[in-house]
Amino acid sequence: MDLLQLRYFQTVARYEHISRAAEELSVAQPSLSRTIARLEAELGATLFERQGRGIKLNEYGSLFLRHVDRALSELDDGIRAVREAGELGLGRVSIACETLLTITTVLGSFRATQPYADVRLFQSNAEEMQRQLRVGEVDFCVASQQLNGTHLESLELTREEVLLAVPRGHRLDGRESVTIREIADEPFVTTRKGHWQRTLLETLFASEGLTPLLSCEGDEPGASQVLISAGLGIGLIPAMSRQAGTETRVPVAWVHLDAPACHRVLTLVWRRDAYLSEAALRLREFITSRPFMTHRLPDPNRSRS
Repeated sequence: MDLLQLRYFQTVARYEHISRAAEELSVAQPSLSRTIARLEAELGATLFERQGRGIKLNEYGSLFLRHVDRALSELDDGIRAVREAGELGLGRVSIACETLLTITTVLGSFRATQPYADVRLFQSNAEEMQRQLRVGEVDFCVASQQLNGTHLESLELTREEVLLAVPRGHRLDGRESVTIREIADEPFVTTRKGHWQRTLLETLFASEGLTPLLSCEGDEPGASQVLISAGLGIGLIPAMSRQAGTETRVPVAWVHLDAPACHRVLTLVWRRDAYLSEAALRLREFITSRPFMTHRLPDPNRSRS
């Protein structure tokens, strides 16, 4: 058993598709299949269930993958630490978030103060973030949903209200607030399952025994306001978008939702046992030592007259 076999297995397990994994690894598909077969023979166990042309990780494969992820992550951390020790820079820091707009301003300010830090940014949903942290692809995640794992540390950055955005001229344009039942029949622009806007929308409607009507589902949360402005539906938008003045470029009307859970919590998440470069340590200090640049939840006792 060698490292190449483990790398190949890890990639095939991620895609659960031989041809996609072969393309990612830049190897021939038959060669990859033979490597996996040799690994299974050495282990004395089948790691994948063959389903026609597809494959699926079985219980032995899932068990083995957890150990492979941990071992390769430790190895990659060691390689990274040695390389960065011989470099003049601060090393690399990688961060993932659900929408790039959430972290853009913060990272811009960090780069201005730390020009020698190599900063990498990824856009990922919650499930992908958990995988990226587990295998060491990223150092930090800025998440709007809870990431599960006993090996993870997290720190709350901010809580902000989530507003209802509607097209200009919509029947709700000019309203101060609405209830969930008042918008039960409105078509919603939202994200696919796995993103926080979709989770929040379904949670709010489920609390009233309702299911939202969807007019548009996408993978780019930052595009929602553009689609709403074009009249394709209404949607949930974090207050930071209003604070940033995006309505001057993408005009929408903002309405408060009369629902106690209509907010999002941003957390910084990292793996407790992971190696962190000097750049990563400085970024964590930079983010956590100042108020995060979002619109804080308003005082619940404030009058909305």
